[in-house]
Amino acid sequence: MTSLTSDSPTTPGAAPARSHVAEVPASAPEATAAYYARKLAFETDCWDVHASVAAGRLDFVLLDVRSPTLFAQSHLPGAVNLPHGKMTAHRMSHWPDDTLFVVYCAGPHCNGTDKAALRLARLGLQVKVMIGGMTGWADEGFAFEREEAIDAA
Repeated sequence: MTSLTSDSPTTPGAAPARSHVAEVPASAPEATAAYYARKLAFETDCWDVHASVAAGRLDFVLLDVRSPTLFAQSHLPGAVNLPHGKMTAHRMSHWPDDTLFVVYCAGPHCNGTDKAALRLARLGLQVKVMIGGMTGWADEGFAFEREEAIDAA
């Protein structure tokens, strides 16, 4: 049986070899806290969106940035279909300036959320990406809706 850890050095008197994990030391707790606080300012996840929608705490607008055809086939409950290419200053002026937008697309293999977040930020709007997208939502076992796409023109 091979052990994953070893308390004995391979050479007498030598320090034990470090694992691949510990080769690069972990950051200080304060730096780790700052990193994750900053990261969470940019993203949310499927569970948090689902729990907020289920509780009726809709202090954000959920935007599905996929095509109207894909939106009609299946989307998250309460989502508005608005492909990133149609996010213009005029279109976004329909919401108050302090609106928080949460964007999602197909899943981790799709950069539509990144394009949408960039576009919204350049318009001076607050935005978070819902990590996982449709794939993450399905993985959590959450229900989808189907309906005709809303023209976002």
